[in-house]
Amino acid sequence: MSLNTFGHLFRVTTWGESHGPALGATVDGVPPGVPIDEAMIQHWLDRRKPGQNKYTTQRREPDAVKILSGVFEGQTTGTSVQLMIENTDQRSKDYSEIMEKFRPGHADITYWQKYGIRDYRGGGRSSARETAARVAAGGLAREAIKALAPDVQITGYMVQMGPHGIDRARFDWDQIEQNPFWVPDAQAAEDWAVYLDELRKSGNSVGAVIEVVARGVPAGLGAPIYGKLDTDLAAAMMSINAVKGVEIGEGMAAAALTGVENADEIFMGNDGQPVYSSNHAGGILGGISTGQDVVVRFAVKPTSSILNTRRTITKSGEATEIVTKGRHDPCVGIRAVPVGEAMMACVILDHLLLHRGQVGANRGQIG
Repeated sequence: MSLNTFGHLFRVTTWGESHGPALGATVDGVPPGVPIDEAMIQHWLDRRKPGQNKYTTQRREPDAVKILSGVFEGQTTGTSVQLMIENTDQRSKDYSEIMEKFRPGHADITYWQKYGIRDYRGGGRSSARETAARVAAGGLAREAIKALAPDVQITGYMVQMGPHGIDRARFDWDQIEQNPFWVPDAQAAEDWAVYLDELRKSGNSVGAVIEVVARGVPAGLGAPIYGKLDTDLAAAMMSINAVKGVEIGEGMAAAALTGVENADEIFMGNDGQPVYSSNHAGGILGGISTGQDVVVRFAVKPTSSILNTRRTITKSGEATEIVTKGRHDPCVGIRAVPVGEAMMACVILDHLLLHRGQVGANRGQIG
């Protein structure tokens, strides 16, 4: 497989498998002089790592990151940064019974059809374990953003678990870090805990919707047609394992609006900058950031590895049944929150660098 790299100027290549000795990322395009150390990146990895509570996989991985290159005396050098995370708690024997069987909902069958090789020890490159490398790269991106656009703040949270959504009237930014679901609604957190506990005990799983907001993004990021900021954001979020849908701003709901309802009216603010009456566009018009919050949502499917018996076939085409043993997330959307944040950071940094390279600073003045 050669398609393991994303980004334009800030380019991230991830490598490694869920049950291999290690995984990681090679990051090119990091500006020189960015203060960075392993602890800064580890902070973000600790938010994603497994085994933190009963609502995530009980695989116990410290996800300790090592910086192997591109940093000297606490600063990036401008050369490629190599990040490595060792796997320490693989239990490949959990998967020995599925060596010849395809797991419904997994990439087992398509990987086999395409490559003719089956690494049955977990999901390999299709495993959510791969996302640890993205979070490490995202931590590096966040530190570089601080130097280029210090007002940018990136925050992700869950807005739906299965059929249960949050109440936007109860939205509280401070609640996000106060519960295991990264949900900005205290009542929803309580309700979801009961709901997910029942699913977990029954061996089942459920999907989720995650929203990621970048506040303080300057106007002007992105370019028309093939260089749109929302194009790259959609591709970045869709590339996350288990994601099946992405929305920018109002998203699919915009189809139910009239033009009068959808148009974000424009006024001049007291600071001489444009302000908008609403943000149906999600902070992006014509592929270029408006200066409003950039808002992205993505839907994560239910974890395919469940303890309920499902029908399937073997590699030889025989009908059979399968129960996937092992340690799996009852709602993989929980740990997808820091992954979505990381992908947002990587894309925003990439477009900050592209903007700086093409125009330097915004050329059009208003007023």
